[in-house]
Amino acid sequence: MKNKAPITTLFTDIGGVLLTNGWDHNSRNKAVEMFKLDLKETEERHHLTFDTYEVGKLSLDEYLDRVVFYEERTFSKDDFREFMYSQSQPLPGMIEYYKEIKKKYNLKIAVISNEGRELNDYRIQKFELASFVDFFISSSFVHFRKPDVDIFKVAIDVAQSPVNQSVYIDDRSLFVQVAEGLGLTGIIHRDVKDTCEQLGALGLAI
Repeated sequence: MKNKAPITTLFTDIGGVLLTNGWDHNSRNKAVEMFKLDLKETEERHHLTFDTYEVGKLSLDEYLDRVVFYEERTFSKDDFREFMYSQSQPLPGMIEYYKEIKKKYNLKIAVISNEGRELNDYRIQKFELASFVDFFISSSFVHFRKPDVDIFKVAIDVAQSPVNQSVYIDDRSLFVQVAEGLGLTGIIHRDVKDTCEQLGALGLAI
C-alpha cells in the first residue's frame, strides 16, 4: 500500500461500496417470494439476460419481458420495477466519507461500475451521487463490463490522471486485481473504517 506520489484521483464502484447492489441474488430471491415466481426459471432467465442489459444492449423493459413478463402476471411491470428500485440503499457512512475526503484533498472521484442504464440512472439521482462524483463510467454507457480491462482504460483516459496517483476501490478482489494490473493502487472495500484506514496509509487521512 506504499505510494510516494500524492493521490489525486479515486475510482470507485457503486454496488457494495457506496450502495447495496442494484439487483443481486438476495433482491431477486425477495422478488421471487413477493411476486410468487418460479425461482429456477427466473434465475436461469436472469443469468442468460442480465449481462446484455448491463452492457446497454437491452432496456429494463426488455429485460423484464424476458425474465418476468414472458407470461401473464397478476402484477404490473411498474409494480415490479418499483420493487427493483426499492432494493437500493446506501451503505453506512460511505457517501458521507467520500464527500469529506473529496473536500479535504480536492480529489477527483469517478465511478467504474457494472450497472444497467435505468437502475444506474435511478441510483445516481436518488442518492445524489453526482454531487460528489465527477464522472460515471458505467457498463451500460460504454458497453464494456468489468472485468473487461477496456472499461478501466476508458476511465483512466477520461480522468487524465497518472495511474500512480490513482486508487481503485471495489468490494470484489478480481476487479481490484484487474485495476492493479493497469498500475492503479487497489483497495478491497470491506467497510468504511477499513477503507478509511487504507486511504489514510496512502496520505489521505481524515
